[in-house]
Amino acid sequence: MSLARQEAQLRADVLKLDPYDAMIEQYDPGNRAAQIAPVFAELKTFLANFIPKALTAQEHRRRKRPRKPFQGPYPIEKQKALGEALMRAIGFDFTHGRLDVSHHPFCGGVPDDVRMTTRYTTDEFLSALMGILHETGHGLYEQGLPKQWAHWPVGQARGMGMHESQSLFVELQLARSPAFWEFALPKAAEYLGKDAVKGWSVDDVLSHVHDVERGFIRVDADEATYPLHVILRFELEQDLIGGKLAAKDVPEAWDEKMKAYLGLSTIDNPRDGPMQDVHWPSGAFGYFPSYTLGALIAAQQWATLSKRHPSVNDDIRSGDFTAVNDWRRDNIWSKASIHSTPDLIELATGEPLTARYFMAHLERRYLN
Repeated sequence: MSLARQEAQLRADVLKLDPYDAMIEQYDPGNRAAQIAPVFAELKTFLANFIPKALTAQEHRRRKRPRKPFQGPYPIEKQKALGEALMRAIGFDFTHGRLDVSHHPFCGGVPDDVRMTTRYTTDEFLSALMGILHETGHGLYEQGLPKQWAHWPVGQARGMGMHESQSLFVELQLARSPAFWEFALPKAAEYLGKDAVKGWSVDDVLSHVHDVERGFIRVDADEATYPLHVILRFELEQDLIGGKLAAKDVPEAWDEKMKAYLGLSTIDNPRDGPMQDVHWPSGAFGYFPSYTLGALIAAQQWATLSKRHPSVNDDIRSGDFTAVNDWRRDNIWSKASIHSTPDLIELATGEPLTARYFMAHLERRYLN
Protein backbone atom coordinates (compact mmCIF):
# COMPACT_ATOMS: atom_id res chain seq x y z
CA MET A 1 0.00 0.00 0.00
CA SER A 2 2.88 2.34 0.77
CA LEU A 3 4.20 1.91 -2.79
CA ALA A 4 0.78 2.78 -4.26
CA ARG A 5 0.62 5.90 -2.11
CA GLN A 6 4.13 6.89 -3.18
CA GLU A 7 3.21 6.39 -6.83
CA ALA A 8 0.03 8.43 -6.40
CA GLN A 9 1.96 11.28 -4.77
CA LEU A 10 4.66 11.30 -7.45
CA ARG A 11 2.03 11.42 -10.18
CA ALA A 12 0.14 14.10 -8.28
CA ASP A 13 3.25 16.28 -7.99
CA VAL A 14 3.84 16.17 -11.74
CA LEU A 15 0.20 16.53 -12.81
CA LYS A 16 -0.77 19.04 -10.10
CA LEU A 17 -3.69 16.85 -9.07
CA ASP A 18 -5.03 15.20 -5.95
CA PRO A 19 -3.20 11.85 -5.53
CA TYR A 20 -6.29 9.76 -6.21
CA ASP A 21 -7.19 11.86 -9.26
CA ALA A 22 -3.65 11.32 -10.49
CA MET A 23 -4.30 7.57 -10.37
CA ILE A 24 -7.64 7.92 -12.18
CA GLU A 25 -5.86 9.93 -14.88
CA GLN A 26 -4.07 6.76 -16.03
CA TYR A 27 -7.38 5.15 -16.95
CA ASP A 28 -9.86 7.96 -17.58
CA PRO A 29 -8.05 11.16 -18.53
CA GLY A 30 -10.04 14.19 -17.44
CA ASN A 31 -12.27 12.45 -14.92
CA ARG A 32 -12.02 13.58 -11.31
CA ALA A 33 -13.29 11.99 -8.11
CA ALA A 34 -15.15 15.20 -7.23
CA GLN A 35 -17.27 14.84 -10.37
CA ILE A 36 -17.67 11.06 -10.12
CA ALA A 37 -18.63 10.95 -6.43
CA PRO A 38 -21.99 12.80 -6.64
CA VAL A 39 -23.04 10.73 -9.67
CA PHE A 40 -22.18 7.53 -7.83
CA ALA A 41 -23.90 8.77 -4.66
CA GLU A 42 -27.12 9.40 -6.58
CA LEU A 43 -26.88 5.96 -8.16
CA LYS A 44 -26.19 4.28 -4.81
CA THR A 45 -29.25 5.88 -3.23
CA PHE A 46 -31.39 4.83 -6.19
CA LEU A 47 -30.15 1.23 -6.12
CA ALA A 48 -30.85 0.87 -2.40
CA ASN A 49 -34.55 1.32 -3.19
CA PHE A 50 -34.55 -0.22 -6.65
CA ILE A 51 -32.98 -3.62 -5.97
CA PRO A 52 -35.64 -4.83 -3.47
CA LYS A 53 -38.34 -3.73 -5.93
CA ALA A 54 -36.61 -5.49 -8.81
CA LEU A 55 -36.25 -8.71 -6.80
CA THR A 56 -39.94 -8.62 -5.86
CA ALA A 57 -40.98 -8.00 -9.47
CA GLN A 58 -38.67 -10.81 -10.63
CA GLU A 59 -40.17 -13.26 -8.13
CA HIS A 60 -43.67 -12.32 -9.30
CA ARG A 61 -42.74 -12.86 -12.97
CA ARG A 62 -41.18 -16.23 -12.23
CA ARG A 63 -44.24 -17.45 -10.37
CA LYS A 64 -46.28 -16.64 -13.46
CA ARG A 65 -43.65 -17.84 -15.95
CA PRO A 66 -40.93 -20.13 -14.55
CA ARG A 67 -37.55 -19.93 -16.22
CA LYS A 68 -37.20 -22.47 -19.00
CA PRO A 69 -34.28 -24.87 -18.46
CA PHE A 70 -31.52 -25.09 -21.04
CA GLN A 71 -31.76 -27.97 -23.47
CA GLY A 72 -28.06 -28.80 -23.82
CA PRO A 73 -25.50 -29.99 -24.31
CA TYR A 74 -24.41 -27.18 -26.60
CA PRO A 75 -21.27 -28.17 -28.53
CA ILE A 76 -18.55 -25.54 -28.36
CA GLU A 77 -18.04 -25.41 -32.12
CA LYS A 78 -21.73 -24.57 -32.61
CA GLN A 79 -21.61 -21.89 -29.91
CA LYS A 80 -18.58 -20.36 -31.59
CA ALA A 81 -20.34 -20.37 -34.95
CA LEU A 82 -23.33 -18.57 -33.43
CA GLY A 83 -21.07 -16.05 -31.71
CA GLU A 84 -19.16 -15.30 -34.89
CA ALA A 85 -22.41 -14.92 -36.87
CA LEU A 86 -23.72 -12.35 -34.41
CA MET A 87 -20.34 -10.59 -34.32
CA ARG A 88 -20.48 -10.21 -38.10
CA ALA A 89 -24.07 -9.01 -37.94
CA ILE A 90 -23.26 -6.18 -35.56
CA GLY A 91 -20.26 -5.10 -37.61
CA PHE A 92 -17.07 -6.88 -36.50
CA ASP A 93 -14.53 -7.19 -39.33
CA PHE A 94 -12.98 -10.67 -39.30
CA THR A 95 -10.39 -9.67 -41.88
CA HIS A 96 -8.82 -7.65 -39.06
CA GLY A 97 -9.60 -9.75 -36.01
CA ARG A 98 -10.48 -13.17 -34.60
CA LEU A 99 -12.16 -14.99 -31.72
CA ASP A 100 -10.41 -17.59 -29.58
CA VAL A 101 -10.71 -19.27 -26.15
CA SER A 102 -9.15 -18.30 -22.82
CA HIS A 103 -9.87 -18.73 -19.11
CA HIS A 104 -11.24 -15.19 -18.92
CA PRO A 105 -12.79 -13.23 -21.83
CA PHE A 106 -10.75 -10.29 -23.07
CA CYS A 107 -10.09 -8.07 -26.07
CA GLY A 108 -6.59 -7.01 -27.09
CA GLY A 109 -4.33 -6.44 -30.04
CA VAL A 110 -4.35 -3.38 -32.28
CA PRO A 111 -7.07 -1.86 -34.51
CA ASP A 112 -5.81 -3.79 -37.56
CA ASP A 113 -5.61 -7.06 -35.63
CA VAL A 114 -8.16 -7.27 -32.81
CA ARG A 115 -7.83 -10.47 -30.75
CA MET A 116 -10.84 -11.50 -28.65
CA THR A 117 -11.53 -14.50 -26.45
CA THR A 118 -14.38 -16.06 -24.53
CA ARG A 119 -14.90 -19.17 -22.41
CA TYR A 120 -17.51 -21.87 -23.04
CA THR A 121 -19.60 -24.30 -21.05
CA THR A 122 -21.67 -26.95 -22.79
CA ASP A 123 -24.44 -26.77 -20.18
CA GLU A 124 -25.79 -23.47 -21.53
CA PHE A 125 -24.90 -21.02 -24.28
CA LEU A 126 -25.79 -17.54 -23.01
CA SER A 127 -22.80 -16.84 -20.75
CA ALA A 128 -20.29 -17.46 -23.54
CA LEU A 129 -22.40 -15.51 -26.01
CA MET A 130 -22.74 -12.52 -23.70
CA GLY A 131 -18.99 -12.59 -23.16
CA ILE A 132 -18.46 -12.61 -26.92
CA LEU A 133 -20.82 -9.70 -27.47
CA HIS A 134 -19.27 -7.69 -24.63
CA GLU A 135 -15.80 -8.12 -26.09
CA THR A 136 -17.15 -7.36 -29.57
CA GLY A 137 -18.10 -3.93 -28.27
CA HIS A 138 -14.45 -3.36 -27.36
CA GLY A 139 -13.38 -4.72 -30.74
CA LEU A 140 -15.74 -2.47 -32.71
CA TYR A 141 -14.35 0.56 -30.90
CA GLU A 142 -10.78 -0.42 -31.77
CA GLN A 143 -11.66 -1.15 -35.40
CA GLY A 144 -13.54 2.15 -35.64
CA LEU A 145 -10.68 4.38 -34.51
CA PRO A 146 -9.47 6.79 -37.24
CA LYS A 147 -6.90 5.07 -39.46
CA GLN A 148 -5.14 8.32 -40.37
CA TRP A 149 -4.15 8.86 -36.73
CA ALA A 150 -3.33 5.23 -35.95
CA HIS A 151 0.26 5.88 -34.86
CA TRP A 152 -0.43 9.04 -32.86
CA PRO A 153 -1.60 9.36 -29.25
CA VAL A 154 -4.62 11.35 -30.44
CA GLY A 155 -5.72 8.32 -32.47
CA GLN A 156 -5.92 5.98 -29.47
CA ALA A 157 -9.07 4.98 -27.57
CA ARG A 158 -10.23 7.53 -25.00
CA GLY A 159 -9.60 5.71 -21.73
CA MET A 160 -11.17 2.77 -19.96
CA GLY A 161 -14.50 4.42 -19.13
CA MET A 162 -15.19 5.10 -22.79
CA HIS A 163 -13.91 1.65 -23.79
CA GLU A 164 -16.23 0.02 -21.25
CA SER A 165 -19.10 2.15 -22.54
CA GLN A 166 -18.66 0.60 -25.98
CA SER A 167 -18.59 -2.98 -24.71
CA LEU A 168 -21.52 -2.37 -22.36
CA PHE A 169 -23.43 -0.58 -25.09
CA VAL A 170 -23.33 -3.80 -27.10
CA GLU A 171 -23.88 -6.16 -24.18
CA LEU A 172 -26.42 -4.27 -22.06
CA GLN A 173 -28.19 -1.87 -24.39
CA LEU A 174 -28.24 -4.08 -27.50
CA ALA A 175 -27.71 -7.75 -26.68
CA ARG A 176 -29.98 -7.95 -23.64
CA SER A 177 -32.86 -6.14 -25.34
CA PRO A 178 -36.09 -7.73 -26.67
CA ALA A 179 -35.45 -6.27 -30.14
CA PHE A 180 -32.06 -7.94 -30.36
CA TRP A 181 -33.44 -11.34 -29.42
CA GLU A 182 -36.24 -11.10 -31.96
CA PHE A 183 -33.35 -11.06 -34.43
CA ALA A 184 -30.97 -13.40 -32.60
CA LEU A 185 -33.26 -16.24 -31.47
CA PRO A 186 -33.75 -17.55 -35.04
CA LYS A 187 -29.97 -17.34 -35.44
CA ALA A 188 -29.56 -19.45 -32.29
CA ALA A 189 -31.87 -22.08 -33.80
CA GLU A 190 -29.92 -21.95 -37.07
CA TYR A 191 -26.46 -22.40 -35.54
CA LEU A 192 -27.17 -24.43 -32.40
CA GLY A 193 -29.88 -26.56 -33.97
CA LYS A 194 -33.65 -26.21 -33.80
CA ASP A 195 -33.93 -28.63 -30.90
CA ALA A 196 -31.46 -26.55 -28.86
CA VAL A 197 -33.99 -23.76 -28.39
CA LYS A 198 -37.16 -25.63 -29.30
CA GLY A 199 -40.19 -23.99 -27.73
CA TRP A 200 -38.18 -20.96 -26.60
CA SER A 201 -39.56 -17.46 -26.96
CA VAL A 202 -37.83 -14.11 -26.62
CA ASP A 203 -39.26 -13.86 -23.09
CA ASP A 204 -37.63 -17.17 -22.20
CA VAL A 205 -34.22 -15.82 -23.21
CA LEU A 206 -34.81 -12.54 -21.41
CA SER A 207 -35.67 -14.36 -18.19
CA HIS A 208 -32.08 -15.66 -18.22
CA VAL A 209 -30.27 -12.47 -19.29
CA HIS A 210 -32.42 -10.21 -17.06
CA ASP A 211 -31.56 -11.70 -13.71
CA VAL A 212 -31.04 -9.72 -10.50
CA GLU A 213 -29.32 -11.38 -7.55
CA ARG A 214 -27.29 -10.10 -4.63
CA GLY A 215 -23.89 -11.78 -4.67
CA PHE A 216 -20.34 -11.55 -3.38
CA ILE A 217 -18.42 -11.57 -6.67
CA ARG A 218 -18.12 -8.45 -8.82
CA VAL A 219 -17.42 -10.20 -12.13
CA ASP A 220 -20.51 -12.41 -11.70
CA ALA A 221 -22.85 -9.56 -10.75
CA ASP A 222 -25.83 -8.48 -12.85
CA GLU A 223 -26.17 -4.98 -14.28
CA ALA A 224 -28.30 -3.75 -11.35
CA THR A 225 -26.09 -4.89 -8.46
CA TYR A 226 -22.75 -4.49 -10.24
CA PRO A 227 -22.47 -0.72 -9.65
CA LEU A 228 -22.64 -1.27 -5.89
CA HIS A 229 -19.56 -3.51 -6.10
CA VAL A 230 -17.74 -0.73 -7.94
CA ILE A 231 -18.93 2.08 -5.66
CA LEU A 232 -17.74 0.10 -2.62
CA ARG A 233 -14.25 -0.17 -4.16
CA PHE A 234 -14.27 3.46 -5.31
CA GLU A 235 -14.96 4.63 -1.78
CA LEU A 236 -12.43 2.33 -0.14
CA GLU A 237 -9.57 3.03 -2.51
CA GLN A 238 -9.93 6.78 -2.06
CA ASP A 239 -9.46 6.22 1.68
CA LEU A 240 -6.54 3.84 1.03
CA ILE A 241 -4.68 6.25 -1.25
CA GLY A 242 -5.52 9.19 1.02
CA GLY A 243 -4.14 7.41 4.08
CA LYS A 244 -7.47 7.36 5.91
CA LEU A 245 -7.69 3.56 5.76
CA ALA A 246 -4.90 1.10 6.56
CA ALA A 247 -4.58 -2.05 4.47
CA LYS A 248 -5.01 -4.23 7.57
CA ASP A 249 -8.42 -2.63 8.18
CA VAL A 250 -9.78 -3.31 4.69
CA PRO A 251 -11.63 -6.57 5.59
CA GLU A 252 -13.72 -4.82 8.25
CA ALA A 253 -14.37 -1.75 6.09
CA TRP A 254 -15.30 -3.96 3.14
CA ASP A 255 -17.66 -6.04 5.25
CA GLU A 256 -19.37 -2.93 6.61
CA LYS A 257 -20.10 -1.62 3.12
CA MET A 258 -21.13 -5.01 1.73
CA LYS A 259 -23.69 -5.37 4.51
CA ALA A 260 -24.97 -1.83 3.95
CA TYR A 261 -25.12 -2.04 0.14
CA LEU A 262 -25.95 -5.69 -0.60
CA GLY A 263 -26.95 -7.21 2.74
CA LEU A 264 -24.05 -9.69 2.65
CA SER A 265 -21.17 -10.29 5.06
CA THR A 266 -17.61 -11.17 4.02
CA ILE A 267 -15.89 -10.74 7.39
CA ASP A 268 -14.76 -14.38 7.56
CA ASN A 269 -14.56 -14.83 3.80
CA PRO A 270 -11.74 -12.69 2.36
CA ARG A 271 -11.58 -14.81 -0.79
CA ASP A 272 -15.03 -13.58 -1.77
CA GLY A 273 -14.33 -10.16 -0.29
CA PRO A 274 -11.31 -7.90 -0.78
CA MET A 275 -9.11 -10.69 -2.18
CA GLN A 276 -11.30 -11.41 -5.20
CA ASP A 277 -9.84 -8.78 -7.57
CA VAL A 278 -6.34 -8.43 -9.02
CA HIS A 279 -6.49 -4.64 -9.24
CA TRP A 280 -5.25 -3.59 -5.80
CA PRO A 281 -2.48 -6.22 -5.50
CA SER A 282 -1.22 -5.04 -8.91
CA GLY A 283 -1.39 -1.37 -7.87
CA ALA A 284 -4.21 -0.46 -10.27
CA PHE A 285 -5.90 2.07 -8.02
CA GLY A 286 -8.30 4.37 -9.87
CA TYR A 287 -9.33 1.69 -12.39
CA PHE A 288 -12.55 0.46 -10.76
CA PRO A 289 -14.72 3.56 -11.46
CA SER A 290 -14.29 2.91 -15.20
CA TYR A 291 -16.57 -0.13 -15.10
CA THR A 292 -19.65 1.68 -13.81
CA LEU A 293 -18.82 4.88 -15.66
CA GLY A 294 -18.97 2.72 -18.78
CA ALA A 295 -22.47 1.50 -17.95
CA LEU A 296 -23.67 5.05 -17.30
CA ILE A 297 -22.09 6.41 -20.48
CA ALA A 298 -23.56 3.53 -22.53
CA ALA A 299 -27.09 4.26 -21.25
CA GLN A 300 -26.65 7.97 -21.95
CA GLN A 301 -25.42 7.23 -25.48
CA TRP A 302 -28.33 4.86 -26.10
CA ALA A 303 -30.82 7.52 -24.95
CA THR A 304 -29.28 10.06 -27.36
CA LEU A 305 -29.19 7.59 -30.24
CA SER A 306 -32.81 6.55 -29.64
CA LYS A 307 -33.98 10.17 -29.81
CA ARG A 308 -32.12 10.81 -33.04
CA HIS A 309 -33.12 7.48 -34.63
CA PRO A 310 -36.61 6.60 -33.32
CA SER A 311 -36.73 3.50 -35.54
CA VAL A 312 -33.55 2.00 -34.07
CA ASN A 313 -35.34 -0.93 -32.38
CA ASP A 314 -37.07 -1.80 -35.65
CA ASP A 315 -33.64 -1.78 -37.32
CA ILE A 316 -32.24 -4.12 -34.67
CA ARG A 317 -35.19 -6.52 -35.01
CA SER A 318 -34.34 -6.83 -38.69
CA GLY A 319 -30.63 -7.29 -38.01
CA ASP A 320 -29.66 -3.86 -39.35
CA PHE A 321 -27.06 -2.20 -37.11
CA THR A 322 -26.09 0.50 -39.59
CA ALA A 323 -27.66 3.44 -37.75
CA VAL A 324 -26.30 2.22 -34.41
CA ASN A 325 -22.74 1.94 -35.70
CA ASP A 326 -22.89 5.11 -37.79
CA TRP A 327 -23.88 7.16 -34.74
CA ARG A 328 -21.14 5.65 -32.60
CA ARG A 329 -18.57 6.03 -35.37
CA ASP A 330 -19.45 9.70 -35.89
CA ASN A 331 -19.71 10.62 -32.21
CA ILE A 332 -17.33 8.28 -30.36
CA TRP A 333 -15.01 6.15 -32.47
CA SER A 334 -13.82 8.81 -34.92
CA LYS A 335 -13.12 11.24 -32.07
CA ALA A 336 -10.53 8.87 -30.56
CA SER A 337 -8.57 10.92 -27.98
CA ILE A 338 -9.18 14.41 -29.32
CA HIS A 339 -11.21 15.28 -26.22
CA SER A 340 -11.11 14.36 -22.54
CA THR A 341 -13.64 11.77 -21.39
CA PRO A 342 -16.02 14.33 -19.81
CA ASP A 343 -15.87 16.56 -22.90
CA LEU A 344 -16.44 13.65 -25.26
CA ILE A 345 -19.52 12.56 -23.29
CA GLU A 346 -20.99 16.06 -23.43
CA LEU A 347 -20.22 16.53 -27.13
CA ALA A 348 -21.77 13.16 -28.01
CA THR A 349 -24.89 13.38 -25.85
CA GLY A 350 -25.42 17.10 -25.31
CA GLU A 351 -24.98 17.01 -21.54
CA PRO A 352 -22.44 16.02 -18.89
CA LEU A 353 -22.36 12.54 -17.42
CA THR A 354 -25.49 11.71 -15.44
CA ALA A 355 -26.86 8.57 -13.79
CA ARG A 356 -30.39 9.52 -14.89
CA TYR A 357 -30.44 7.47 -18.10
CA PHE A 358 -28.99 4.34 -16.53
CA MET A 359 -31.51 4.50 -13.70
CA ALA A 360 -34.36 4.94 -16.20
CA HIS A 361 -32.97 2.00 -18.20
CA LEU A 362 -33.04 -0.25 -15.12
CA GLU A 363 -36.60 0.76 -14.24
CA ARG A 364 -37.83 0.05 -17.79
CA ARG A 365 -36.10 -3.30 -17.94
CA TYR A 366 -36.86 -4.70 -14.50
CA LEU A 367 -39.98 -2.96 -13.17
CA ASN A 368 -42.17 -2.45 -16.26
